[in-house]
Amino acid sequence: MYEVKTLKTHVFFVDKNVDDLNTYPHILQAASYLQRGELVAFPTETVYGLGANAMSTAAVENIFVAKGRPSDNPLIVHIAKAEQLHDIACDIPPVAYTLIEHFWPGPLTLVLPKKEAVSPRVTAGLNTVAVRMPNHPIALALIKASGLPIAAPSANRSGRPSPTTAKHVLDDLDGRIAAIVDGGPTGVGVESTVIDCTTSIPTILRPGGVTKEDIEQVIGVVDIDRALVEKEAVPKSPGMKYTHYAPKATLIVVNGSSTFLQQLVNKNRANGLRVGVLTTEENRHTYEADVVIPCGRRSDLRTVARQLYDVLRAFDETNVDIIYSESFPNEGMGVAIMNRLLKAAGYEQMMEK
Repeated sequence: MYEVKTLKTHVFFVDKNVDDLNTYPHILQAASYLQRGELVAFPTETVYGLGANAMSTAAVENIFVAKGRPSDNPLIVHIAKAEQLHDIACDIPPVAYTLIEHFWPGPLTLVLPKKEAVSPRVTAGLNTVAVRMPNHPIALALIKASGLPIAAPSANRSGRPSPTTAKHVLDDLDGRIAAIVDGGPTGVGVESTVIDCTTSIPTILRPGGVTKEDIEQVIGVVDIDRALVEKEAVPKSPGMKYTHYAPKATLIVVNGSSTFLQQLVNKNRANGLRVGVLTTEENRHTYEADVVIPCGRRSDLRTVARQLYDVLRAFDETNVDIIYSESFPNEGMGVAIMNRLLKAAGYEQMMEK
């Protein structure tokens, strides 16, 4: 049994611009932990991942214990070379190769038929495996140095906002994992898009760093998993089955005008509650509340995605009782943003009539 809160968590600082990361001492040291079946958190272009040897059931089991993650929640396998794909997946359809050509390395995860060598703990008993190649020099160097495919969900306690800095990882997992490779803040800010390539029409199971529009420009029409639009449907994607990304305070997403949101703030403050507002740079001076935190620019939703988890964690330092968040357009990158916000809010919304 993996012991929790008994480990010394080592933090290795690595500059992603180092010329030869493949032989960098901290990378080699972190890779040795992975080879021994221990857990290492590392940066990707989306969020920090919590890595373990995908071929070792014992190593993968450590992830679930350290995170407190439900065991029926599958994991994504990260690879660094195209050849590794054939070690973990089989019967790969042509559409998958097209997506790989256009989007790898990058924030797109493919669901494919799995090979038996992959630990069943990775796939939660499914006959498919989720695979991606991250677009981050430290992640790629670490995977190459380990010589292993690496199973890696986000490196946070289950249910908490995903980590976009090493500090976020340390806050959640200090003493629970062997090491953290600190490569600075991540870029995209929300997790990868997950697309099922085993269906007759490829199906997006989780929106993320690659938009539906981006994918359709390459392979034509794709389907959307029912679980993304129907609350009662059972999701099939890693990271989508349970409430995630939640700050400590109650979060409510507001669909309406700034005037309507301000009225909600006023009502709760009148009842003695400390109220926070999650807004954008354009509206940061619009609201009067106990705490107002801007999250990127509405004119560039990728900046909102990049800062979302950091802002949700920032509210935890403010001791607010309730957070009202503006909503965002349900298109392009806004689809991933709204997906994460609604998950963080437990689907609590206020609609202006």
